[in-house]
Amino acid sequence: MKAGIHPAYEQVKVTCACGHSFVTRSAHKGDIRVEICSNCHPFFTGKQKLIDTEGRVDRFTKKYAKVRAEQAAAKDAAKLAKKQPAQPVA
Repeated sequence: MKAGIHPAYEQVKVTCACGHSFVTRSAHKGDIRVEICSNCHPFFTGKQKLIDTEGRVDRFTKKYAKVRAEQAAAKDAAKLAKKQPAQPVA
């Protein structure tokens, strides 16, 4: 790497609108102010609710419930076949 062409990578203080602040490293000069952080963002705090529009998840589970049931039945049948010893042919 060439000397003198890269920006200084120094510690900066990041402050959120909610009041939370933390120290990180950046090439940015001076402090950084942000509108939202991981302390107040609804996704990270667990306050966000995912909305299922038009019942898409329900339709998907109903559509593939039959397939899952058939797979489970086949798996059970395979386990049962392994447990039973083979009948000798007379």
